[in-house]
Amino acid sequence: MPGVCGARPAAALAGPAGGLAERGPRPAARRADDRSADAAGRARARWCPRRRHRGLLVRGAERRGGVDAPGGAAAPDGPAVPARPHPGPSARRPRACRRGESFVSRCAPAPASAVEAELRAALRDRLDLTFDHTAIRLDRPFHEHVEVWPDIVLPELRVAIEYDSTGRHGLEHVGSREDSDRRKDRATRAVGWEVVRIRTGRLPALGPWDLQVSGVSGRTVDRLVDVLREIRGPLFVDAYAR
Repeated sequence: MPGVCGARPAAALAGPAGGLAERGPRPAARRADDRSADAAGRARARWCPRRRHRGLLVRGAERRGGVDAPGGAAAPDGPAVPARPHPGPSARRPRACRRGESFVSRCAPAPASAVEAELRAALRDRLDLTFDHTAIRLDRPFHEHVEVWPDIVLPELRVAIEYDSTGRHGLEHVGSREDSDRRKDRATRAVGWEVVRIRTGRLPALGPWDLQVSGVSGRTVDRLVDVLREIRGPLFVDAYAR
């Protein structure tokens, strides 16, 4: 007959030899086993990158009978678990540029003329500066972008250089396009940069440091370097001289 609360009689608990069947470890013993597994997981996390901070997965591997080894290897009685590669610098999320910071922009257009490349190469021969930046971060939008793309960006001097010509049909940098150039210069100066425009084709100067020349030559580069020395000081600019 069933006992109180439906408990089974003692005969039902008897084992094959007539004694009581083994019930398994008590809760206190289970907690001790778990603590031992946690300690083993922490010890193995020191040399296993994949198991670091993942004690539960370590205990799961132990219960399956396999012990992971460094580098993704495994013991003979367990499956191989590949180690997770550490993310390199390219996998990290790039930080946002601050106001007035120059950088390489994916939106920057290609050089409009070969003269810009010649001017950049001539400056590179004179000054040991960074010439691969293409944009400057603004504090307000300019033509739906919060960056401007000068022809040449000199981050060390915080100077932007523009090469302006009237173009083949004489319509470039005149009228409304000249107004856009003025707004671009104001936005660039507002974030701590200075602008030097090399103006050809009888284009008037727009700023205090602009140069009016007939074309780009060695003399033009000499005058441009002199302007840079006037803006940032001769000692500072000469420190980058080659």
